[in-house]
Amino acid sequence: MFFIETHFQEEIASLILVILTLLLRVIVSKAVKRYAKTSHILEHRTNLVVKYTSIFISVLFILALSIIWGVETKDVIVTVSSVITVIGVALFAQWSILSNITSGIILLFSFPFKIGDNIQIHDKDFPIEAEILDIRAFHTLLISSDGVEISYPNNLLMQKGVSIIKHPREEAKEFVD
Repeated sequence: MFFIETHFQEEIASLILVILTLLLRVIVSKAVKRYAKTSHILEHRTNLVVKYTSIFISVLFILALSIIWGVETKDVIVTVSSVITVIGVALFAQWSILSNITSGIILLFSFPFKIGDNIQIHDKDFPIEAEILDIRAFHTLLISSDGVEISYPNNLLMQKGVSIIKHPREEAKEFVD
C-alpha cells in the first residue's frame, strides 16, 4: 500500500501512457491500412509497415516509461547507444542481411517498380527477365515466362540495372490516351 501511495503520480502517468500508446498503435494501423487500400498496395507490404511502426512506437513507449519512473536521461542515452552499438556490430558482421533489409525498405517506400511489372535485370552473369510476384523485406519473388519462381535478393535488385518491360498492349493504350 505504501508503494501505491508514494508513486501515485508515476502510476497515473504510466496508465495514461499505456492508453495513449494503444490508441496511437490503433490509429496508425488504421491510417496505414486505409492509405494502402486507396493506393492499392498489397496487404503483405501494409503489414510490414504496420509492424515496423509498431516496433518504433514500442521503443518510444519504453523510453517514455523509463523517464516517467525517474531513470536519468543520461542513463537512458547510454543504454540506448550501447544497444545500438551491439546491434550495429552484429549487423555489420551480417552486412548482407542489413543491406537486404535496407533495400527492402527502400523498395517498399520508393516504388521504382510494382508487383505485376515485367522487369529485366541487367546482370552479365545471370540476366533475368521475369514478372514481379511479391516484394518482401529480404527478397523479391519473380516468375519467369517459363514458370520458374526466382527469389532475388533486394540488395542485388538495387545494385543492378533494372528495366521495366512494357507489353505492346500497354504501349498502344498509352498512345490512344
